[in-house]
Amino acid sequence: SVPAPPPPAPRLTTPVPLRAPPPEYPRRARRREWEGRVLLLVEVLPDGSVGEIRVKESSGHSLLDRTAVETVRERWTFQPARANGRPVRSFVEVPIRFRLT
Repeated sequence: SVPAPPPPAPRLTTPVPLRAPPPEYPRRARRREWEGRVLLLVEVLPDGSVGEIRVKESSGHSLLDRTAVETVRERWTFQPARANGRPVRSFVEVPIRFRLT
């Protein structure tokens, strides 16, 4: 007999930020003219909320890194990733740039 074909791979979409306010620039960082980019690895839960967050690349300033993490954790929401039309847990990289203007 012929073996059954493997099931199709699930169609996976990526999570999309729905609410993504920028972080407030910390006063101390502004006074010291600190700038930088933080790259976060964000777990997006099936309901679109944020789970774990890891700093994948630091800005070089722990204050900016912490501010980026807190902002995403407390204020961001996502349209979750979907596999075969159903919301699933996933991870997405989120860059946060601190630039003085």
